Amino acid sequence: MSTTIDQAFVKQFEREVHEAYQRMGSKLRHTVRVVNQVNGSVAVFQKVGKGTAATKATHAMVPVMNLDHSALEVALQDYYAGDWVDHLDELKVNIDERQVIANAGAYALGRKSDELIIDALTTAPAGQEIADANTGMTLAKIMDALSLLGDADVPDDGQRYAAVGWKQWSEMLSLPEFASADFVGPENLPFQAQMQAKFWLGTYWVPHSGLPVDGNDIRSCFWYHKSAIGHAIGSDVVTDITWHGDRAAHFVSNMMSQGAVLIEDTGVVEIKCDETPD
Repeated sequence: MSTTIDQAFVKQFEREVHEAYQRMGSKLRHTVRVVNQVNGSVAVFQKVGKGTAATKATHAMVPVMNLDHSALEVALQDYYAGDWVDHLDELKVNIDERQVIANAGAYALGRKSDELIIDALTTAPAGQEIADANTGMTLAKIMDALSLLGDADVPDDGQRYAAVGWKQWSEMLSLPEFASADFVGPENLPFQAQMQAKFWLGTYWVPHSGLPVDGNDIRSCFWYHKSAIGHAIGSDVVTDITWHGDRAAHFVSNMMSQGAVLIEDTGVVEIKCDETPD
């Protein structure tokens, strides 16, 4: 046997973990503002206020907008997900144990990425909230949230996203305005091969199982603009595989360094929905 076979195993495993993370790990990473390859333990996101246009007299100086600039810092945290792959166990099972471990690590890191983003979303101010009103997701709540985004001049540029729980997703499927071809056209129906996202009201709606729910079964859903949340990545998913002869097994360690922060308060609306069982 070639003495480099172990390196081939390592390289293949690293590729499988990275691909799995990109494919099915995080559902929200692409919906927020991302800065990659951060050096150091803190990332900085720049926030720029609104500008105001004004007139000027002939030959006069062009008026200055005096934009308000501020910097928001987010600390990067290190996260790990590891497990053992016993050499002889791989011979006794009818599944690819390496791929199982790769997918499990990718899922774990992906959930952590989404958890960081959701934690940042929950820091939006109370004024950006639609009360639960003892009801689930309704068209009235959606319209109220849309009004909040519009009143705040949140850009309607195709970069709005909404993360809702699966209960709310199922409730939205009963809304003709959301699920009927008479309203949205056949190209935007949610009943496609994979119900992972739908474009409606200038927004990509994404069902997500990790949104916070309190002790009263009130689920928090979020409608936001991509620029409202910053996601900093010091180290993307990295896999280290080490052979331990005393255990006759490989130890697979997946790791990453990331953080998230709320950048624009008015760019996020929280929609609370009652999930109390009938």
